[in-house]
Amino acid sequence: MDDRLYLRQLRAGRDFGRQNPVAAQMANFIYLVGDRVTRECVIIDPAWDVRGVLDRAAEDDMKVVGAMVTHYHPDHCGGSMFGFTVQGLPELLALNPCPVHVHEAEAHGVRTVTKLSATDLTSHSSGDKVKVGEVEIECLHTPGHTPGSQCFRCKGALIAGDTLFLQGCGRVDLPGGNAEEMRRTLTQRLATLPGDLVLYPGHSYGEETYTTPGSASLTDVRRRNQALGWF
Repeated sequence: MDDRLYLRQLRAGRDFGRQNPVAAQMANFIYLVGDRVTRECVIIDPAWDVRGVLDRAAEDDMKVVGAMVTHYHPDHCGGSMFGFTVQGLPELLALNPCPVHVHEAEAHGVRTVTKLSATDLTSHSSGDKVKVGEVEIECLHTPGHTPGSQCFRCKGALIAGDTLFLQGCGRVDLPGGNAEEMRRTLTQRLATLPGDLVLYPGHSYGEETYTTPGSASLTDVRRRNQALGWF
């Protein structure tokens, strides 16, 4: 992977949100992605403990210049779920004002759960690129879990949110889920990507079946992930 690329994987309940048992149970991954030379980064899916995530960026002498959201569920961008209020984008913008990048089909959902305004969000189509320093992050529309779910491709990494885990894929029985779209995403949209891309999922699901916890090549995932045989 490019030496200029900065990518740090953070797990809820371990690297941040240590005092929050719900965060630990959900086992979300949040990512810091950016440019080691300019010391700029974005937070992908800021939630649960925004101050804790900002502190992890500061530990690496990185300045947070934006946020990118894979989908609108509160455990990825903030809001209320299962009777709990989850920190997310509103807290991030209060502590560290910055652009928030979402897919155009997900903007309404993000606004609904976070109560942000349309002017707080920057909407994208599939194929758009967000530049952080000299590092480009490509937005890939991968609907199925939600209408505007997106993955982020950056150098040799694919940050997949709840589209694809190391074992399993995102649910399609929640509001906005669509099994047919998920089938197309897994068997057509993601199937065109090279196998040497390293998958970084949105949750720590199925790690025990892999050599390296938290990530694996798409080739390895295609061989081991039973969800890819469901469609």
